[in-house]
Amino acid sequence: MGSSSMHPVRDAFAHPGHSTARSALGEFFAQVRATAVFRCWSLVLLFTIWATIVSVINHATRSLAILEPTLLTVIGTVLGFVVSYRTTASFERYNEGRRLWSQIILASRTLARTIWFHVPEMMPAAEDDPSTPEQRRARVLIEKKTVVNLIEAFGVAVKHHLRGEDSVYYFDLYRLVKCLPSYALPPGMPSLVDVSSASTAGGAPTRSPLRNGGDGSAPPSPNDLGEHPSDLPMLPPSPTSSTHPQPALAIPATSPRKGKKAARIREELRRSMGTHNLPLEISLYLSSYIAALQDRNAVPPPTATNLLNALNQLVDALTGLERILTSPIPFSYRVHLWSVTVLYCFLLPFEIWSTLKWFTIPGTALLSSIFFGFLVAGEEIENPFGYEENVLNLDHFTHNIIRNELRAITALPPPRVESWAFSSFNDQIFTKEDRVTPDEWMQRGLGPIHAALATM
Repeated sequence: MGSSSMHPVRDAFAHPGHSTARSALGEFFAQVRATAVFRCWSLVLLFTIWATIVSVINHATRSLAILEPTLLTVIGTVLGFVVSYRTTASFERYNEGRRLWSQIILASRTLARTIWFHVPEMMPAAEDDPSTPEQRRARVLIEKKTVVNLIEAFGVAVKHHLRGEDSVYYFDLYRLVKCLPSYALPPGMPSLVDVSSASTAGGAPTRSPLRNGGDGSAPPSPNDLGEHPSDLPMLPPSPTSSTHPQPALAIPATSPRKGKKAARIREELRRSMGTHNLPLEISLYLSSYIAALQDRNAVPPPTATNLLNALNQLVDALTGLERILTSPIPFSYRVHLWSVTVLYCFLLPFEIWSTLKWFTIPGTALLSSIFFGFLVAGEEIENPFGYEENVLNLDHFTHNIIRNELRAITALPPPRVESWAFSSFNDQIFTKEDRVTPDEWMQRGLGPIHAALATM
């Protein structure tokens, strides 16, 4: 961690009684910095100064007011509609991205629940299989937990994929996928340069065909992989190479990079690592597990169909998110809209001076903040997958929802129905007033049960 101000728990002990106020004040300033007006204040100030200059000239020397402002008024009306459409289009992309992430969460829950509860603990033994029943149960548990880890890895890989971070050497991703050989898949998104000839100044290698170092590529150093290297298993050392990936190519998810620095880092990542589609690769291994279950006749066809449908939901969401990321608002449209807005705000003081006089200055400031605020807000939420304040919280989706829920599902073996349906606490099954345990209902017989159902 950095300074003590970056650690809220440490601050609470160091400054008792002040941590709550400091955190509230910090949150307030963070919200102010996230507003569109804060991001375009320089433009608003520029046109406010321009309106002041025009007002002083009109008052002190000669009138420069536009006597027939009809054309400019019409332009302002049309510009308002166009800016509104621009912002609406960006918000639709933001909302669609949120919907697709909800689909990933739903499919992850469905896959994990179906695998953990509906895949039997005991697989049929092959004729030449010398393993004991206990060993076969252990093998099934290892397979199931590994697949659930891959479900978590899919969401984490999608997060990094959308941010242009295509290496596997991330603190929240590496341990989940290091066991997988790499497919030679085409990129899911266009690369900025030819991957075969791209490298960083430090000579960082491209992704290895095998993540266990089988191709001779070097393991990442502990400093490259985040703040807790002791918790992160390392790749075995390579006998043929000593080059490590550069620190910029291994951004830990616990240390988000924001603003222009994040954009620069993402560009470096794309140029050096290419755009390998790791989420699609993970989906192939999930599909191979479902195929293995079908080959073993371990699950009935409806269960296998449910697993395939959930996997298809994951891939469908990935495709939709890539469509949002690779279909930005056309550059010519954005340049034209900004040019017209700047021209309109430039001519606005000449239009309203004859009516508002000295109120031209605050009027110009207000209108320019409205127009430029909407433009800046639209451009910020156009790509809702980065590190900025007003984007989707992908770390919350992958860490606090998917990871925590999958760990909760696999924390205990699938519960037997008898353990909760026949619990002594389940004493209000058929009646609200009388407390009767399931064992007592069993002793009473079927007749009293039907009578109780009829009087509920």
